Amino acid sequence: MSEEEVKKAQQQAEEAKKQAAAAAAVKADFDTGLAALQSVVEEPGPGLVLANLVDFDTLYGHRNDPEGYAGALRSFDDALAGVLRALRPDDLLIVSADHGNDPTTPTTDHSRELVPLLVTGEHVGAGRDLGLRATFADVAATVAELLSLAPPQVGTSFAREL
Repeated sequence: MSEEEVKKAQQQAEEAKKQAAAAAAVKADFDTGLAALQSVVEEPGPGLVLANLVDFDTLYGHRNDPEGYAGALRSFDDALAGVLRALRPDDLLIVSADHGNDPTTPTTDHSRELVPLLVTGEHVGAGRDLGLRATFADVAATVAELLSLAPPQVGTSFAREL
């Protein structure tokens, strides 16, 4: 190997090490976020929890890593089971996303704009279909109605459909 090739290989190795460290830090944040969500749900009393688990997007979606994405989904599914068990009779759990991102497409941009909207709780009808919502702001409108707050300017509450 020439001196130039050795230098280039060292730079690539250093960059790979930095990326691995960044990925490990984000994974730790993901695990911490899931654990925090679980602990808050288990605490007594009223409250509102908003948890943004960005790793699906930043760590796996935008990096075109379907295996990592699948692993993150498995971790989320495992954690979600505990959250569901901890829900109290008056709790409502809304799981969604701010945009779609398919890690198997050639682009690293937002590749799917339809996102899940999963709503559960003791007062939610089984198998309830909330349909295709016009905007993510419908979640905000629903939360505002449930908390007896003024409705936002954009969005339609689906609280009465639950």
